[in-house]
Amino acid sequence: MAVPEGPLVIGVDSSTQSTKALVVDVSTGRVVAGGQAPHTVTGDGGARESDPEDWWLALGEALHRCGTPARRAAAVSVAGQQHGLVTLDAEGRPVRPAILRNDVRSAPQGERLVARLGGRKAWAERTGSVPGPAFTVSKWAWLREHEPEAAAATRAVRLPHDFLTERLTGRAVTDRGDASGTGWWTPATGAYDVEVLALAGLSPGLLPEVADPFEAAGTVRGLTGLPLPAGALVAPGTGDNAAAALGLGLTAGQPVLSLGTSGTVYTASPRPSADPTGTVAGFADARGEWLPLACTLNCTQAVDRIAALLGTDREAVEPGGGEVLLPFLDGERTPQLPYASGLVYGLRHDTTPGRILQAAYEGAVFALLGALEKVLTGLSERDAPLLLIGGGARGTAWRETVRRLSGRAVRVPGAREFVALGAAAQAAGVLTGEDPREVARRWGTADGPSYDPVPVDREALDRIGSVLADGGALLGRGARA
Repeated sequence: MAVPEGPLVIGVDSSTQSTKALVVDVSTGRVVAGGQAPHTVTGDGGARESDPEDWWLALGEALHRCGTPARRAAAVSVAGQQHGLVTLDAEGRPVRPAILRNDVRSAPQGERLVARLGGRKAWAERTGSVPGPAFTVSKWAWLREHEPEAAAATRAVRLPHDFLTERLTGRAVTDRGDASGTGWWTPATGAYDVEVLALAGLSPGLLPEVADPFEAAGTVRGLTGLPLPAGALVAPGTGDNAAAALGLGLTAGQPVLSLGTSGTVYTASPRPSADPTGTVAGFADARGEWLPLACTLNCTQAVDRIAALLGTDREAVEPGGGEVLLPFLDGERTPQLPYASGLVYGLRHDTTPGRILQAAYEGAVFALLGALEKVLTGLSERDAPLLLIGGGARGTAWRETVRRLSGRAVRVPGAREFVALGAAAQAAGVLTGEDPREVARRWGTADGPSYDPVPVDREALDRIGSVLADGGALLGRGARA
C-alpha cells in the first residue's frame, strides 16, 4: 500500500441497502481503503423498515474492513438515506424499526397534512416541498395514528445519519440538508417550523440541533470495538443526495441524474425553490445553498426486476418496439402515484423480451427526465452535459436510453461512491477549513468520459406520455395499503 501524502478522512454512506466507508487522502483525493457491510430491509405491502442498530453494526464492520487506515483518520463524516424516521427511547435505543423513505404507507397521512395546512402551494412556500409518503413528517403522522404506544414512548426523533452521528459523538445534531427533507424545517428561517410540528403532534424538544454547515458536530468518543481514533473530528454529516452533490463539486445549474435503487435528478442553486406541484423538493444543500431535487422510487431495482421476470440479462435490450412499460412496482413518487403498480401496454405477437426490457428502461428514464426539466427551470442551458452517476451509470442500456430520450450530452464521472466521497470532502473541510465543494473539485471526482448528444426520440416520448395520461386513473387506483 502506498504511503498517504496527507491526513486521512473517512466518508460514510449509510444507504437503504448497505453501509460503505471510504478512507481518503485529503491532499490527493486518493481512496486509500474501503469497506462495505449490508443492511436488512423488511416489510411488504408498502412497508420498508430496518433496525437502526443494524446500521451501527454495519458501520463498525465497514470500518473494520478498511483496516489500519481507518484507525489513523483525523476526521469522519456520515451521510445517510434521507427521510427515514428513527424513534428512540430515553436511553437512546430504538423504540421500533426505522421507517425508510421508500415506505409508502403514510400516503394518506401526507395528503391529510397537506390539506390541513392550506394545500400544496402553502406547503411549498413554507417548507420548500410538498410532503408525500417519503417525508418524515408523514411517517410520524402514520406512527401516531397506527402505533400510538410507540409514538408515546418516543423521547427522540432522528434521521438515519443523525442517529449514527450521535452515536459517534454523544451530541444530538443534524444538518440543514437532511433537515430540509423532514417537512418540518423551513428555508425562511433555517430552523424548525413550530406550527408544522404542532400540526404533526411533535415536540421540538425531541429533535436534534441543526448544525452550521462548516462546524464540527463533535469528536469521536472512546467507543470500544470501533476502529476510529478517539478525538477524531466528526463533521455534521448530511443526507445522501446533498453528500453526492458535495462529492461532485456541483455548480449551479449542472444537471445530475442518479441511477440507483431509486432515481434522483437535481442541481445546485443559489436560491431556494418552491414547486407547488410537489414534483421538485426544495431541499437545502450541505453548504448553505440549495439543492432542488426530484425523486422516483422505481429505478434500477425495478428494471432489474423486470429483467429477472423475463429471464434476461439486464443489458439484453432490443430497440425499435412500440411497447410501453411503466415500472411503478412500488407505487411512485414522481409522478405522484403512491398506490400504483406496473403497467405494460402494446404487446403484440412479435413482441420480444428484449423489447419489453427496453420499454422498462424507457419508462423509468421518462419519469426522471420529466422531473429534471422542472428541477432545471431557470438554472441550466440546454447544452449543459448531464452528469450520470449511481450504479446504473455503468450500464450501457441505461446510458444510451438517457441519451436517446434526453438529447443531452452525457458525462459519466470515473469516480464512484459519490455519497461517501462527499462525506469525505465534508470531513476534509471540517479538518482543514476548506470549502468541501472545492475539495471535491481539487480531487477531480467529476472527471470522466463524455458522450455527444443524439437526436431526441420524440416518438418514444410521445408514446410513453400518451399511455401515462390515458392510464393515469388505472395507475392511481392501485392497491391501497
